[in-house]
Amino acid sequence: MRLRNIAFNNLRRRKARMAFLVTGLLIGIATVVTLLSLTSSLTMEAEHKLDSFGANIVITPHSDSLSLSYGGISLGGVTVDQQEIREQDLARIASIPNARNVAAVAPKVLGAVPIGDKRALVMGVDYEKEFHIKRWWSVDGRPLANDNELVAGSAAARSLGLAMGDTLELGDEEFTVSGILRETGSQDDELLIVSLPAAQWLLGKQGKVSLVEVAALCGDCPIEDMVNQISTALPEAKVSAIQQVVKTRMHALEQFKTFSLGVAGVVILIGALVVFVTMMGSVNERTREIGIFRALGFRRGHVIGLILMEASSVSLLAGLLGFFVGMGATRLILPFLAEEHPMLIWSPELAAGSILLALVVGTLASFYPALHASRMDPNEALRAL
Repeated sequence: MRLRNIAFNNLRRRKARMAFLVTGLLIGIATVVTLLSLTSSLTMEAEHKLDSFGANIVITPHSDSLSLSYGGISLGGVTVDQQEIREQDLARIASIPNARNVAAVAPKVLGAVPIGDKRALVMGVDYEKEFHIKRWWSVDGRPLANDNELVAGSAAARSLGLAMGDTLELGDEEFTVSGILRETGSQDDELLIVSLPAAQWLLGKQGKVSLVEVAALCGDCPIEDMVNQISTALPEAKVSAIQQVVKTRMHALEQFKTFSLGVAGVVILIGALVVFVTMMGSVNERTREIGIFRALGFRRGHVIGLILMEASSVSLLAGLLGFFVGMGATRLILPFLAEEHPMLIWSPELAAGSILLALVVGTLASFYPALHASRMDPNEALRAL
Protein backbone atom coordinates (compact mmCIF):
# COMPACT_ATOMS: atom_id res chain seq x y z
CA MET A 1 0.00 0.00 0.00
CA ARG A 2 1.32 3.42 -0.91
CA LEU A 3 1.79 6.23 1.58
CA ARG A 4 -0.66 8.37 -0.41
CA ASN A 5 -3.44 5.81 0.04
CA ILE A 6 -2.71 5.43 3.75
CA ALA A 7 -2.81 9.21 4.23
CA PHE A 8 -6.09 9.70 2.36
CA ASN A 9 -7.73 6.71 4.09
CA ASN A 10 -6.70 8.16 7.44
CA LEU A 11 -8.23 11.52 6.56
CA ARG A 12 -11.47 9.84 5.49
CA ARG A 13 -11.63 7.87 8.75
CA ARG A 14 -11.12 11.00 10.85
CA LYS A 15 -13.53 13.39 9.16
CA ALA A 16 -14.29 15.43 12.29
CA ARG A 17 -10.61 16.11 13.01
CA MET A 18 -9.94 16.89 9.37
CA ALA A 19 -12.89 19.32 9.30
CA PHE A 20 -11.55 21.04 12.45
CA LEU A 21 -8.09 21.30 10.91
CA VAL A 22 -9.45 22.69 7.64
CA THR A 23 -11.67 25.18 9.46
CA GLY A 24 -8.84 26.50 11.62
CA LEU A 25 -6.50 27.05 8.72
CA LEU A 26 -9.32 28.25 6.46
CA ILE A 27 -10.23 31.04 8.88
CA GLY A 28 -6.64 32.24 8.92
CA ILE A 29 -6.25 32.20 5.13
CA ALA A 30 -9.69 33.76 4.58
CA THR A 31 -8.81 36.57 6.99
CA VAL A 32 -5.56 37.25 5.16
CA VAL A 33 -7.31 37.20 1.77
CA THR A 34 -10.06 39.51 3.08
CA LEU A 35 -7.61 42.04 4.49
CA LEU A 36 -5.34 42.06 1.45
CA SER A 37 -8.18 42.26 -1.07
CA LEU A 38 -9.87 44.98 1.01
CA THR A 39 -6.56 46.84 1.08
CA SER A 40 -6.29 46.65 -2.72
CA SER A 41 -9.87 47.77 -3.28
CA LEU A 42 -9.72 50.56 -0.69
CA THR A 43 -6.37 51.72 -2.07
CA MET A 44 -8.00 52.12 -5.47
CA GLU A 45 -10.96 53.87 -3.83
CA ALA A 46 -8.67 56.19 -1.85
CA GLU A 47 -6.61 57.04 -4.93
CA HIS A 48 -9.77 57.85 -6.84
CA LYS A 49 -11.07 60.07 -4.05
CA LEU A 50 -7.78 61.83 -3.50
CA ASP A 51 -7.33 62.37 -7.20
CA SER A 52 -10.84 63.82 -7.35
CA PHE A 53 -9.71 66.48 -4.87
CA GLY A 54 -8.17 68.21 -7.86
CA ALA A 55 -4.79 69.17 -9.15
CA ASN A 56 -1.58 67.87 -7.61
CA ILE A 57 0.92 69.54 -9.97
CA VAL A 58 1.17 73.30 -10.52
CA ILE A 59 2.93 74.99 -13.45
CA THR A 60 3.87 78.62 -12.95
CA PRO A 61 6.06 81.04 -14.90
CA HIS A 62 9.72 81.36 -14.00
CA SER A 63 10.46 84.60 -12.14
CA ASP A 64 13.23 86.22 -10.16
CA SER A 65 12.23 87.62 -6.78
CA LEU A 66 14.17 90.37 -5.01
CA SER A 67 13.86 91.03 -1.31
CA LEU A 68 13.75 94.76 -0.50
CA SER A 69 15.26 95.91 2.77
CA TYR A 70 17.19 98.93 3.94
CA GLY A 71 18.78 99.58 7.30
CA GLY A 72 17.47 96.31 8.69
CA ILE A 73 13.89 97.21 7.75
CA SER A 74 12.14 94.80 5.41
CA LEU A 75 10.14 96.46 2.68
CA GLY A 76 8.71 93.25 1.25
CA GLY A 77 9.73 91.87 -2.10
CA VAL A 78 9.33 92.46 -5.77
CA THR A 79 9.07 90.04 -8.66
CA VAL A 80 11.01 90.90 -11.79
CA ASP A 81 11.43 89.32 -15.20
CA GLN A 82 8.29 87.22 -15.00
CA GLN A 83 7.38 85.50 -18.27
CA GLU A 84 3.87 84.34 -18.99
CA ILE A 85 3.32 80.76 -20.17
CA ARG A 86 2.23 80.48 -23.79
CA GLU A 87 -1.03 78.57 -24.06
CA GLN A 88 0.11 76.73 -27.19
CA ASP A 89 3.09 75.24 -25.30
CA LEU A 90 0.76 73.26 -23.04
CA ALA A 91 0.27 70.75 -25.87
CA ARG A 92 3.76 69.41 -25.06
CA ILE A 93 2.38 67.88 -21.84
CA ALA A 94 0.65 65.27 -24.01
CA SER A 95 4.07 64.09 -25.21
CA ILE A 96 5.58 63.13 -21.82
CA PRO A 97 6.11 59.38 -21.14
CA ASN A 98 3.43 59.35 -18.40
CA ALA A 99 0.88 61.31 -20.43
CA ARG A 100 -1.67 58.57 -19.79
CA ASN A 101 -1.63 59.52 -16.10
CA VAL A 102 -2.65 63.12 -16.80
CA ALA A 103 -6.36 63.38 -16.06
CA ALA A 104 -6.79 67.09 -16.76
CA VAL A 105 -4.77 70.20 -17.63
CA ALA A 106 -6.50 73.35 -16.40
CA PRO A 107 -4.90 76.67 -17.54
CA LYS A 108 -5.79 79.96 -15.87
CA VAL A 109 -5.14 83.62 -16.46
CA LEU A 110 -5.42 86.08 -13.59
CA GLY A 111 -5.59 89.85 -13.40
CA ALA A 112 -7.37 92.82 -11.87
CA VAL A 113 -10.00 94.84 -13.72
CA PRO A 114 -11.68 98.13 -12.71
CA ILE A 115 -15.39 98.06 -11.92
CA GLY A 116 -16.58 101.60 -11.22
CA ASP A 117 -14.49 102.89 -8.33
CA LYS A 118 -13.47 99.37 -7.29
CA ARG A 119 -11.15 96.74 -8.62
CA ALA A 120 -11.92 93.05 -8.84
CA LEU A 121 -9.79 89.98 -9.49
CA VAL A 122 -10.78 88.12 -12.65
CA MET A 123 -9.79 84.53 -13.34
CA GLY A 124 -10.19 83.07 -16.80
CA VAL A 125 -10.59 79.29 -16.92
CA ASP A 126 -11.35 76.45 -19.27
CA TYR A 127 -14.69 76.01 -17.54
CA GLU A 128 -15.26 72.38 -18.49
CA LYS A 129 -11.90 71.29 -17.03
CA GLU A 130 -11.94 73.71 -14.10
CA PHE A 131 -15.32 72.67 -12.77
CA HIS A 132 -14.29 69.02 -13.33
CA ILE A 133 -11.18 69.17 -11.10
CA LYS A 134 -12.73 71.55 -8.53
CA ARG A 135 -15.41 69.10 -7.50
CA TRP A 136 -15.75 70.71 -4.09
CA TRP A 137 -17.05 73.88 -5.73
CA SER A 138 -20.75 74.31 -5.16
CA VAL A 139 -22.53 76.84 -7.33
CA ASP A 140 -25.90 78.43 -6.71
CA GLY A 141 -27.26 78.67 -10.23
CA ARG A 142 -25.10 76.97 -12.83
CA PRO A 143 -21.47 77.01 -14.02
CA LEU A 144 -20.31 78.89 -17.08
CA ALA A 145 -21.72 77.85 -20.43
CA ASN A 146 -20.36 80.53 -22.80
CA ASP A 147 -17.95 83.46 -23.06
CA ASN A 148 -20.53 86.06 -21.99
CA GLU A 149 -21.23 84.58 -18.57
CA LEU A 150 -19.43 84.70 -15.24
CA VAL A 151 -19.54 82.97 -11.87
CA ALA A 152 -18.92 85.27 -8.91
CA GLY A 153 -17.21 84.19 -5.71
CA SER A 154 -19.33 84.68 -2.60
CA ALA A 155 -17.25 87.61 -1.26
CA ALA A 156 -17.01 89.26 -4.68
CA ALA A 157 -20.78 88.95 -5.15
CA ARG A 158 -21.42 90.63 -1.77
CA SER A 159 -18.91 93.37 -2.49
CA LEU A 160 -20.34 94.16 -5.93
CA GLY A 161 -23.98 93.48 -4.99
CA LEU A 162 -24.36 90.76 -7.63
CA ALA A 163 -27.17 88.22 -7.84
CA MET A 164 -27.95 85.49 -10.33
CA GLY A 165 -29.18 86.91 -13.62
CA ASP A 166 -27.55 90.32 -13.08
CA THR A 167 -25.35 91.81 -15.76
CA LEU A 168 -21.89 93.26 -15.14
CA GLU A 169 -19.84 95.35 -17.53
CA LEU A 170 -16.16 94.40 -17.73
CA GLY A 171 -14.16 96.43 -20.21
CA ASP A 172 -16.44 96.89 -23.16
CA GLU A 173 -18.22 93.58 -22.70
CA GLU A 174 -21.33 92.79 -20.72
CA PHE A 175 -21.37 89.54 -18.71
CA THR A 176 -24.38 87.77 -17.18
CA VAL A 177 -24.00 86.24 -13.71
CA SER A 178 -24.90 82.58 -14.26
CA GLY A 179 -24.05 81.45 -10.71
CA ILE A 180 -22.68 82.40 -7.30
CA LEU A 181 -19.90 80.25 -5.89
CA ARG A 182 -20.70 79.20 -2.36
CA GLU A 183 -18.17 80.19 0.27
CA THR A 184 -15.00 78.06 0.08
CA GLY A 185 -12.85 79.81 2.66
CA SER A 186 -10.16 80.37 0.03
CA GLN A 187 -9.18 83.09 -2.41
CA ASP A 188 -11.77 81.65 -4.81
CA ASP A 189 -14.37 83.64 -2.85
CA GLU A 190 -12.85 86.89 -4.14
CA LEU A 191 -12.85 85.92 -7.83
CA LEU A 192 -14.97 86.70 -10.83
CA ILE A 193 -14.64 83.55 -12.93
CA VAL A 194 -15.05 83.92 -16.68
CA SER A 195 -13.99 81.88 -19.68
CA LEU A 196 -10.31 81.79 -20.58
CA PRO A 197 -10.65 83.60 -23.96
CA ALA A 198 -12.77 86.34 -22.39
CA ALA A 199 -10.27 86.92 -19.57
CA GLN A 200 -7.32 86.92 -21.96
CA TRP A 201 -9.04 89.61 -24.01
CA LEU A 202 -9.99 91.67 -20.93
CA LEU A 203 -6.44 91.53 -19.50
CA GLY A 204 -4.64 91.91 -22.82
CA LYS A 205 -2.98 88.51 -22.47
CA GLN A 206 -4.12 86.78 -25.63
CA GLY A 207 -2.53 83.33 -25.96
CA LYS A 208 -0.97 83.50 -22.48
CA VAL A 209 -1.80 81.86 -19.14
CA SER A 210 -0.74 82.78 -15.60
CA LEU A 211 -0.62 79.27 -14.15
CA VAL A 212 -1.68 75.73 -14.96
CA GLU A 213 -3.02 73.08 -12.62
CA VAL A 214 -2.51 69.45 -13.62
CA ALA A 215 -4.53 66.59 -12.13
CA ALA A 216 -2.36 63.47 -12.30
CA LEU A 217 -3.81 60.02 -11.66
CA CYS A 218 -0.53 58.81 -10.28
CA GLY A 219 -1.39 55.52 -8.58
CA ASP A 220 1.39 53.58 -10.35
CA CYS A 221 4.06 56.23 -10.83
CA PRO A 222 6.07 58.55 -8.57
CA ILE A 223 4.72 62.11 -8.77
CA GLU A 224 8.32 63.38 -8.87
CA ASP A 225 8.83 61.56 -12.20
CA MET A 226 5.88 63.38 -13.72
CA VAL A 227 7.15 66.70 -12.40
CA ASN A 228 10.53 66.07 -14.03
CA GLN A 229 8.91 65.02 -17.30
CA ILE A 230 6.73 68.14 -17.46
CA SER A 231 9.72 70.30 -16.51
CA THR A 232 11.62 68.84 -19.45
CA ALA A 233 8.69 69.48 -21.78
CA LEU A 234 8.24 73.05 -20.49
CA PRO A 235 11.77 74.29 -19.62
CA GLU A 236 10.59 77.91 -19.52
CA ALA A 237 8.13 77.18 -16.67
CA LYS A 238 8.45 76.15 -13.04
CA VAL A 239 6.76 72.84 -12.25
CA SER A 240 6.12 71.73 -8.68
CA ALA A 241 4.08 69.04 -6.97
CA ILE A 242 1.63 69.80 -4.21
CA GLN A 243 3.65 67.67 -1.82
CA GLN A 244 1.17 67.80 1.02
CA VAL A 245 -1.56 66.03 -0.95
CA VAL A 246 0.84 63.40 -2.32
CA LYS A 247 2.50 62.68 1.02
CA THR A 248 -0.81 62.52 2.86
CA ARG A 249 -2.04 60.02 0.30
CA MET A 250 1.04 57.81 0.58
CA HIS A 251 1.11 57.99 4.40
CA ALA A 252 -2.55 56.97 4.76
CA LEU A 253 -2.16 54.05 2.36
CA GLU A 254 1.04 52.83 3.99
CA GLN A 255 -0.56 52.92 7.45
CA PHE A 256 -3.53 50.89 6.26
CA LYS A 257 -1.26 48.33 4.58
CA THR A 258 0.92 48.00 7.68
CA PHE A 259 -2.13 47.51 9.89
CA SER A 260 -3.54 44.84 7.54
CA LEU A 261 -0.26 42.94 7.36
CA GLY A 262 0.06 43.04 11.16
CA VAL A 263 -3.43 41.63 11.68
CA ALA A 264 -2.83 39.02 8.97
CA GLY A 265 0.38 37.91 10.66
CA VAL A 266 -1.37 37.44 14.01
CA VAL A 267 -4.22 35.45 12.44
CA ILE A 268 -1.78 33.23 10.53
CA LEU A 269 0.13 32.57 13.75
CA ILE A 270 -3.10 31.50 15.45
CA GLY A 271 -3.91 29.24 12.47
CA ALA A 272 -0.46 27.65 12.71
CA LEU A 273 -1.01 26.94 16.42
CA VAL A 274 -4.35 25.31 15.62
CA VAL A 275 -2.64 23.05 13.07
CA PHE A 276 0.19 22.24 15.47
CA VAL A 277 -2.10 21.32 18.38
CA THR A 278 -4.42 19.30 16.16
CA MET A 279 -1.61 17.34 14.51
CA MET A 280 0.06 16.65 17.86
CA GLY A 281 -3.25 15.31 19.18
CA SER A 282 -3.63 13.18 16.08
CA VAL A 283 -0.12 11.73 16.45
CA ASN A 284 -0.66 10.90 20.12
CA GLU A 285 -3.93 9.15 19.27
CA ARG A 286 -2.23 7.08 16.59
CA THR A 287 0.61 5.73 18.72
CA ARG A 288 -0.34 2.11 18.17
CA GLU A 289 -0.94 2.63 14.46
CA ILE A 290 2.45 4.24 14.00
CA GLY A 291 4.08 1.48 16.10
CA ILE A 292 2.60 -1.15 13.78
CA PHE A 293 3.88 0.75 10.74
CA ARG A 294 7.38 0.83 12.22
CA ALA A 295 7.15 -2.89 13.10
CA LEU A 296 6.14 -3.62 9.50
CA GLY A 297 9.30 -1.92 8.26
CA PHE A 298 8.31 1.70 7.82
CA ARG A 299 11.29 3.94 8.31
CA ARG A 300 11.29 7.27 10.09
CA GLY A 301 11.21 9.06 6.75
CA HIS A 302 8.06 7.12 5.80
CA VAL A 303 6.31 8.22 9.00
CA ILE A 304 7.34 11.85 8.52
CA GLY A 305 6.19 11.71 4.89
CA LEU A 306 2.84 10.21 5.93
CA ILE A 307 2.11 12.95 8.49
CA LEU A 308 3.28 15.75 6.19
CA MET A 309 1.25 14.36 3.29
CA GLU A 310 -1.90 14.46 5.42
CA ALA A 311 -1.09 18.00 6.56
CA SER A 312 -0.31 19.27 3.06
CA SER A 313 -3.53 17.75 1.65
CA VAL A 314 -5.60 19.44 4.32
CA SER A 315 -3.65 22.70 3.86
CA LEU A 316 -4.22 22.67 0.11
CA LEU A 317 -7.97 22.31 0.63
CA ALA A 318 -7.98 25.01 3.34
CA GLY A 319 -6.01 27.40 1.11
CA LEU A 320 -8.37 26.94 -1.82
CA LEU A 321 -11.51 27.32 0.30
CA GLY A 322 -9.95 30.17 2.28
CA PHE A 323 -9.35 32.18 -0.88
CA PHE A 324 -12.97 31.95 -2.02
CA VAL A 325 -14.36 32.54 1.48
CA GLY A 326 -12.09 35.59 1.83
CA MET A 327 -13.16 37.02 -1.50
CA GLY A 328 -16.79 36.41 -0.58
CA ALA A 329 -16.30 38.24 2.72
CA THR A 330 -14.64 41.13 0.87
CA ARG A 331 -17.59 41.34 -1.49
CA LEU A 332 -19.98 41.60 1.47
CA ILE A 333 -17.89 44.14 3.42
CA LEU A 334 -16.65 46.33 0.58
CA PRO A 335 -19.93 48.23 -0.11
CA PHE A 336 -19.93 49.44 3.51
CA LEU A 337 -16.39 50.82 3.28
CA ALA A 338 -16.10 52.03 -0.32
CA GLU A 339 -18.81 54.56 -1.03
CA GLU A 340 -18.19 55.50 -4.66
CA HIS A 341 -16.29 52.69 -6.40
CA PRO A 342 -16.65 49.37 -4.53
CA MET A 343 -14.68 47.33 -7.07
CA LEU A 344 -13.75 43.75 -6.09
CA ILE A 345 -10.30 42.90 -7.49
CA TRP A 346 -9.78 39.21 -8.41
CA SER A 347 -6.04 38.68 -8.32
CA PRO A 348 -4.44 35.42 -9.59
CA GLU A 349 -1.36 36.32 -7.55
CA LEU A 350 -3.47 36.53 -4.38
CA ALA A 351 -5.09 33.15 -5.16
CA ALA A 352 -1.73 31.45 -5.73
CA GLY A 353 -0.24 33.21 -2.70
CA SER A 354 -3.05 32.13 -0.37
CA ILE A 355 -2.72 28.46 -1.42
CA LEU A 356 1.07 28.60 -1.09
CA LEU A 357 0.77 30.30 2.31
CA ALA A 358 -1.62 27.59 3.53
CA LEU A 359 0.77 24.87 2.35
CA VAL A 360 3.79 26.49 4.00
CA VAL A 361 2.00 27.20 7.29
CA GLY A 362 0.34 23.76 7.45
CA THR A 363 3.53 21.90 6.59
CA LEU A 364 5.77 23.84 8.96
CA ALA A 365 3.27 23.56 11.83
CA SER A 366 3.05 19.78 11.25
CA PHE A 367 6.77 19.19 10.99
CA TYR A 368 7.41 18.79 14.72
CA PRO A 369 4.43 16.43 15.21
CA ALA A 370 5.73 14.39 12.24
CA LEU A 371 9.22 14.33 13.75
CA HIS A 372 7.76 13.33 17.10
CA ALA A 373 5.85 10.46 15.46
CA SER A 374 8.96 9.21 13.66
CA ARG A 375 10.87 9.03 16.95
CA MET A 376 8.34 6.70 18.59
CA ASP A 377 9.85 3.45 19.76
CA PRO A 378 7.91 0.64 18.01
CA ASN A 379 8.42 -1.66 21.06
CA GLU A 380 6.79 0.91 23.35
CA ALA A 381 3.96 1.42 20.90
CA LEU A 382 3.30 -2.30 20.45
CA ARG A 383 3.41 -2.89 24.20
CA ALA A 384 0.17 -0.95 24.46
CA LEU A 385 -1.68 -3.50 22.29
